[in-house]
Amino acid sequence: MPKLGAVTPILRMFDIAKAREFYLGFLGFEVLFEHRFDDGAPLYMAVSRDGCELHLSEHHGDGSPGISVRVEVEGIAALHRELIGKAYRYARPGLEETPWGTREVSVADPFGNRLHFFEDQPRS
Repeated sequence: MPKLGAVTPILRMFDIAKAREFYLGFLGFEVLFEHRFDDGAPLYMAVSRDGCELHLSEHHGDGSPGISVRVEVEGIAALHRELIGKAYRYARPGLEETPWGTREVSVADPFGNRLHFFEDQPRS
């Protein structure tokens, strides 16, 4: 029987400095690798935090701006405090309780992609 592995979304980016500011500075990811076919080619890079891997691409056709990604988190309240504590100029996300039993912190990157960090809540 086949076994599926982790999903790695490819998110479109249009400005490398803004992508670094958001994903590395604000969200706390680290660069796994960067690739260009030559000096003038678009950048394709992977970032990671705690086992969560995202790929960011300047390549036309890689990802569509405006997608949403859900990322499971252990310790959503601590993540929320961390992000608010950074006083990032472009996002001050809230911590929301959903009707479907999760707590979520949602942020939009500078390119219109949305990341929804969530933690399932115990059912009573």
